[in-house]
Amino acid sequence: MLVVGMMGSCREKVPDPEMYELGVMIRNAGNYFDNNGSISFLRREKSTAEVDLFLKENGRSLTGNAQDYTEVGGHSIILLDNSSPGLDKIEIVNMGTFKSEATLTAPDIENPRAVVGISDSKAYVSCWDATGDFSNFYKNPGYIAVIDLDNFKVIRKIPVPKGAEHMVKIGNEVFLGAVGGTENLTVIDATTDTVKRSIKLGASPDPIDVDANGKLWVKGNGVVYRVNPRTDAVEATLRVGTNPLKSPSNYAITPDRRGFYFVYSFYDPTDSYKEKGETYYFSIDDATIAADKPFVNRVFTGLGVDPMQGLIYAGVTPSYKQSGYVIRYRTDGSVVDSIRVDVAPSGFMFK
Repeated sequence: MLVVGMMGSCREKVPDPEMYELGVMIRNAGNYFDNNGSISFLRREKSTAEVDLFLKENGRSLTGNAQDYTEVGGHSIILLDNSSPGLDKIEIVNMGTFKSEATLTAPDIENPRAVVGISDSKAYVSCWDATGDFSNFYKNPGYIAVIDLDNFKVIRKIPVPKGAEHMVKIGNEVFLGAVGGTENLTVIDATTDTVKRSIKLGASPDPIDVDANGKLWVKGNGVVYRVNPRTDAVEATLRVGTNPLKSPSNYAITPDRRGFYFVYSFYDPTDSYKEKGETYYFSIDDATIAADKPFVNRVFTGLGVDPMQGLIYAGVTPSYKQSGYVIRYRTDGSVVDSIRVDVAPSGFMFK
């Protein structure tokens, strides 16, 4: 008995997961002019979220519109677009504890839009650069800020077309989209941090995700493209729906990577320009995207699908002056629950 007890006492204790290691991170964009973006955290088995983690763990607010969020090499990276010029920034925190590790500010970071991990020690952040007025909003070319996560510094800026937006990494290449009239996807070599080539598609192409067949899906103005990333060939151009007043947005890929959910909406000028519409699903094998049989008869400011549980997370924004909430749906459209979060829930990271 003594030997057994001694052996048991020598066994290493399995460490508990860090505080925010397992669960769902919810990006609340906030009201742009209030600069009140935040990150909420939800444990899957709970129906109550922990709100404004950054304030809770660091004693200060993020102070900006939360544009994007991702996790790379043990770090959480939060992009913040402030309504005052020169105050845009990136907050880097410990992924498990959400304690601050570094803050990157202007002039290195101007109008950050999206972030993608390249390796455990490197991330790309797309930036618009300083913007102009409405007569010439994109007065400068965009750039990719290359972030060294070992030293928390911007070590390079890769010049790219104006209106740089979302990115999808495939192998050693990053496919970058753009808004503002640019018609090309920009392909960047992630090993050399240089632009390799461009793929012409149409106005404002923006990559969504990679499907089960390794094909890249890209959203455009009322269409989606299926692109072969190995050959750059555009294999399909699918118009989304037939209503000229509605626009598709907020695409979210399913866990099996064989379909997408998306919002199809318009702003009603007869009702104070409220956003109205529905949420739909299409398969990557569909020859057309009819948008005539809604998954849910309402619009959302963000969509995501949990790869562990298969539940659809949908962000609801009653107004940009009050807390929003997240509705969890089953794949048959039935509601699981509704969870209060912060202003304008717009993105989800499942881990």
